[in-house]
Amino acid sequence: MDSLTSVAASGLRARMESLDLLANNVANSSTGGYKADREFYSLYAAPQTDADAFSTMPVIERPWIDLSQGLLQRTGNSLDLALSGRGFFAVAGPRGPLYTRNGSFHVANGQLVTAEGYAVAGAGGQPLTVSASASFEVSPDGSVQQDGNVVGQLQVVDFPAAALSKQGANYFRLADNTVAPGQAADTRVEQGNLEASNAGAAEGAVRLVGLLRQFEMLQKAVSLGTDMNRQAIEQVAKPGV
Repeated sequence: MDSLTSVAASGLRARMESLDLLANNVANSSTGGYKADREFYSLYAAPQTDADAFSTMPVIERPWIDLSQGLLQRTGNSLDLALSGRGFFAVAGPRGPLYTRNGSFHVANGQLVTAEGYAVAGAGGQPLTVSASASFEVSPDGSVQQDGNVVGQLQVVDFPAAALSKQGANYFRLADNTVAPGQAADTRVEQGNLEASNAGAAEGAVRLVGLLRQFEMLQKAVSLGTDMNRQAIEQVAKPGV
């Protein structure tokens, strides 16, 4: 494969990976607390052809998670909680602690739980015990009160973005076990609100158009390289030339 076709084909592959990330973002543009996937583009340089200008190939170096704040949407439901600032709610997953920004909770079996039934952790790491029949009030610092009595405090933790990986169903887990959860600083718990996805549908549509245009240009480059190779072979094959 010639250099032009190789570089264009590598660009096509990188755009296909970007399209997969973008499709997932668009599909979750209405998912509460969803954090968009982004990508870093880089160049792969073949070490054996350092002097060749066409030895570098465009690739996606690595995807990353955009943890920027989504808009807070008022619901009026006392069991809907949102975080204003950095951090995550800690919950007890089936295989260990999980973390989420989706605060659409409810009460089941005397515990505050997520939509999947995972118990929301209190400040000490234990499930937060509440009553389904009593009024439910949450202070900005995460303190939970029922009938005027403090029954616990939500565990709100923070990590470097690189230490997290997506678990599915809008949860995160620690990818680096050497990182310990830290207390989220300057974060407020907003009761009666839910955080919207930070992957907007309009933004996704604009990026999709851009990706498709890049894809078309790279496809033309591949076709051009193929035509050039074909013509070169035909010229060499002509007798007497």
